[in-house]
Amino acid sequence: MIELPKIFPVTSHTDFVGHGSIFVAVKGMKADGVSFIPLALERGATTVVVEQQVILDHFLEHAIQEKKITLVRVPNTRRALAELSAQALNYPARKLKIIGVTGTKGKTSSAFLLNHLLQCAGYKTALLSTVYNRIGDQQFSTHLTTQHPDYLHVFLDICVRAGVDYVVLEAAAQAYSLERLYGIEFDGFIFTNFDQEHAEFYATMDDYFFAKASLVAQAKKDVPVIINADNEWCKKLLNNHDQYISFGKSVDSDYSFNHVIASYDQTLFRIIIDNHEPVALSMRLAGEFNCYNAVGVFALAHRLGISLETLSTAFTTFTHVPGRLERHILPNGAVCYIDYAHNPSSFQSVLSTLRTLTDTLIVVCGAGGDRDKTKRPIMASLATSIADFVFFTSDNPRSEDPRAIIDDMVLGVALENQHKYSIELDREEAIKAAYKRSNKGALIALLGKGPDHYQMIVDVKVYFNESEIIQRLE
Repeated sequence: MIELPKIFPVTSHTDFVGHGSIFVAVKGMKADGVSFIPLALERGATTVVVEQQVILDHFLEHAIQEKKITLVRVPNTRRALAELSAQALNYPARKLKIIGVTGTKGKTSSAFLLNHLLQCAGYKTALLSTVYNRIGDQQFSTHLTTQHPDYLHVFLDICVRAGVDYVVLEAAAQAYSLERLYGIEFDGFIFTNFDQEHAEFYATMDDYFFAKASLVAQAKKDVPVIINADNEWCKKLLNNHDQYISFGKSVDSDYSFNHVIASYDQTLFRIIIDNHEPVALSMRLAGEFNCYNAVGVFALAHRLGISLETLSTAFTTFTHVPGRLERHILPNGAVCYIDYAHNPSSFQSVLSTLRTLTDTLIVVCGAGGDRDKTKRPIMASLATSIADFVFFTSDNPRSEDPRAIIDDMVLGVALENQHKYSIELDREEAIKAAYKRSNKGALIALLGKGPDHYQMIVDVKVYFNESEIIQRLE
């Protein structure tokens, strides 16, 4: 039984401070780590790291001197947190093979599938994902796509001691911008795609893309870097780096795919490697967008030396990704899909896929509060144009008024689709209403929550499990 330590040698969070810890006072989005220095000292920190320009008040300076605490000033505490965390644990990332997966969508599905393929090839793996973290078959909860450096290096150190061969890591753009992955070099990388997202964090799409591209640049020399050739933004990397490996529908791609035949529970397709004989594959993931994920993962695994026979078998045994087109058969014969889709491109992909599988498509969706407002009307427009009916509802409103979020959304609904939606702020009631409207053969798509078992209201996580709600339907 593997357990994460309760005390970290280096940390920016007082919950992990113990006797001898180095406390790094990082200025966060909502709170300044400097204000937590007294608590860190109380819990046993013996070194405190602050930025050079920080001015400590007289009482705090006196406490630091009286307790003979080592005070270190650095230009960048976020970077220092990454450097010191790695150093304290003797640089565990250097002892592992780490594969990065980034992209606006498809990171989690690709990471789970790659983790499965590596395991089928006989490797011991670890996974750092949006859904959960895992070493072998043991799971650990998470609340971030990419962890803070203090947790990350502790986790990697455990992986080293557990004999892990490969770590598959979802790399968010913010992980670059906030220095979470500073100093880590990757032994392979997949860039799934790029589209509009995170306008609340990045001023422009160029800024957002720069962060993604900078993550890819952390790959070691001469390792497989797999790039989506059908995405206009990703093409920029392929145009500038001859050694990168392309995938997509184009026959010019290093790994191209075609002949996609999809049903509600299976997808058949072919991959052509460097214009040679095609490889036929079958998987239980639905939709062309999952073919993109699958081909990118296939290409990476193939370049790592995994045989075509092993890959073909492994694809057939991969069942699902939690909260990604997670399928449930309902009592009335309708089918419900729970999916994490929460931006325009993922709405387009998921709903277009489901549209081909039914004559009746019903959607329950909302938009997150305190996040990119520009995507709200776009998502509403897509939902009402593709689906037969949409229930707009709450989805992690955070500090915003849920009704105000929906008001932003419905501004995007075209005049001819005004009759195709209803507003129900209570998400559970919206799910029940969608079920009442459905019948045998209908598909219900619950978008936005995916594997999350909560609603974030102000700063409080309120328990909310869509799978449990579905199971109670009669």
